[in-house]
Amino acid sequence: MQNFEQFLTEHLPTSKSIHPHYEAALQNMLVAGGKRFRPALLLGVVKAYNPLMLDSARHAAFAIELLHTYSLIHDDLPAMDDSPLRRGKPTLHVTFDEVTAILAGDALNTYSFEVLSNAPFSDTTRVKLIRELASNGGLNGMVLGQAIDCYFENKPLKVEDIKILHTNKTAKLIAASMKMGAIIVGREDVAQKLYDFGIKLGLLFQIQDDILDVTQSSEEAGKLTNNDEDKNSFVTILGLDESLNQANELADELTDEMLSFDGSLQSELSSLLTQYINRHK
Repeated sequence: MQNFEQFLTEHLPTSKSIHPHYEAALQNMLVAGGKRFRPALLLGVVKAYNPLMLDSARHAAFAIELLHTYSLIHDDLPAMDDSPLRRGKPTLHVTFDEVTAILAGDALNTYSFEVLSNAPFSDTTRVKLIRELASNGGLNGMVLGQAIDCYFENKPLKVEDIKILHTNKTAKLIAASMKMGAIIVGREDVAQKLYDFGIKLGLLFQIQDDILDVTQSSEEAGKLTNNDEDKNSFVTILGLDESLNQANELADELTDEMLSFDGSLQSELSSLLTQYINRHK
């Protein structure tokens, strides 16, 4: 992922104007770091099937990271989570102001599609990638999940509804990252299988995140923790022990499913899961 970090640094959004800090706000949360889990998944799929396309694929991985970063900026706003910390840094509305944070998020959202539209692929591939990112990150994907999350704060949901919430809010963009990798290398025969795998992986990622919220300090996590008691998190509803059990079951299920993939993809996904997902004892 070192090459992706370099790519990101070299392609940061720029906007020269009379505004004193608009450009800095666009770049602030991108350079603050983060797991880069979604770009890693897309690039992992591409590397497994056609490593020669990695340079081109970084444009698509960057587009996903732009959209994801916008969602974090808006998620942290006073109207939503009102969080002071993200990626170990003060959130944008704290560093600058709420208006700047809203507009920077809006800009990164739309810029992600501008980046994809200019990516070095065929027109057909670009349209497919844009459709995938839009449908999973938009009104019936990530935004829907956030809407459900905010509306049902302080209103406990059933476990199956929590899974619907987090399938939309978190898992769909993770699944889209894997499917977009398959589209880039022309392996649409495995695209849906990777998408379905990504949905389960996204739910595991969310359960892990909920577990870390109650087991890590804000300093360790790089964001405000122990802040989900009013939210419909897996730990809030299931408790820590059952959440750990569900995480381990999902991890085992994903490990078994990986055996149905070909060797190079197994290898790439296995190293990513080892890096990003921890099995709990």
